[in-house]
Amino acid sequence: MKLKVLASGSKGNSSLIICDDTKILIDIGLSYSRIKSHLEINNIKIEEITALLITHSHSDHIKGLKTFLKETSIKVYIPEEMYDELKEVLPKERCIFINDCFNINNVNIELIHTSHDTDFSVGYIFEYKNRTLVHVTDTGYINRKYLKKMEDKNVYLIESNHDETMLMDGPYPRFLKERVISDRGHLSNKTTAGYLKKITTENTNCVILAHISEKNNTKDLAYQESKEVLKDKNIRLLVAEQDNESELIEV
Repeated sequence: MKLKVLASGSKGNSSLIICDDTKILIDIGLSYSRIKSHLEINNIKIEEITALLITHSHSDHIKGLKTFLKETSIKVYIPEEMYDELKEVLPKERCIFINDCFNINNVNIELIHTSHDTDFSVGYIFEYKNRTLVHVTDTGYINRKYLKKMEDKNVYLIESNHDETMLMDGPYPRFLKERVISDRGHLSNKTTAGYLKKITTENTNCVILAHISEKNNTKDLAYQESKEVLKDKNIRLLVAEQDNESELIEV
């Protein structure tokens, strides 16, 4: 299993999971042409994508969906509870409705129910050939039930959206600050570091910090907060970027 983050941030999000011949896109928050270009740079044709997973309905996660549906015949995998928020863009015949545990070919996937200001939002745990990957962004907190399920995985892509001091001292209006810092907002650097301290183990080889805010965070602040709690563990720590795709990470 391999992971490449194509883009991560408030302007658009998309990740690629490669499990041999099974290639899964998570979110399509970039234009269809940009997604296609990213894939072609990696010698992947859009037709080779097996499935598209959606985490939630915000535009920075579905921006390219309408054109994607027009230009391809690829199915979109979503929980049925998410459909009402997507039905104006997503025809039901293009959907495969998923349960909390499901498979795409030989890839086992489990949902993490997240807490964001949408009707329904999720993260994912992937398992393929005894390798495991967690992909969680856009949540104000992680329920203890799902945090337990996230323990002892090989690779984590997890949101580290904001520095709490930068957010509260920054330019956002009060209502937006309260939204970001709420239980239906985004994970702070401090909260994410606390989670990573609990869930990473000697079997974890890489953590990618994602969805870094341009106005309320810096790559260095996010990195240093999590680096401190991981310093005694042999874990590689990376920070995903908005405008540059990540390296191809072997899970």
